[in-house]
Amino acid sequence: MSDPSKPPLTTTTSIWPAASIFILAIVVLGSFMIINLVSDQGVVTTTTTVPNIVGGLAAESSSVILENCQQPDNPPVNIADALLVPQTTQSTGPTQLPNEGAGDFDCFRPLVTQASPDALLNFYTTQLEARGWNLFSKGAANGDPQQLFQKAGSDSFYWVVGITVQSSTKTSAHWTYTIYQNSGAV
Repeated sequence: MSDPSKPPLTTTTSIWPAASIFILAIVVLGSFMIINLVSDQGVVTTTTTVPNIVGGLAAESSSVILENCQQPDNPPVNIADALLVPQTTQSTGPTQLPNEGAGDFDCFRPLVTQASPDALLNFYTTQLEARGWNLFSKGAANGDPQQLFQKAGSDSFYWVVGITVQSSTKTSAHWTYTIYQNSGAV
């Protein structure tokens, strides 16, 4: 007995289930892109100005006193704004670069300013904080008036500026300006 021959059974597979997932993904992606375009506020740039302190010490506009602390690529550009001194500041010794480019950068210089220690420290507090530096320490271990400021550099290291008053009279303060690259990375 032989059965009559029949054509093979055909089953059609639809691509619509797979296409519906793809279409849903495009619709969801498109809706989020539209939401992003509508709600995007763009990059907001803030401009800060360095304060002009009334009654405080004025910054020296073009001081060469800390010029030797500026070495090629050290400190980086966003840190170099801390190389400032108040008017009436004079050097009492040479600039010291202990590492001379080997290892972490370190620079300090002894100075004298015709101002009280409080006025000197207030000058650096207002000027450096306006430039994005954070005051993280007050007072040296030996009791000398001191302030340490810290800021992340564009070279991926933290930088520290230290102002330490060694001695003072009623009209002047003998102090040391220090800037160094902290060994810890940002």
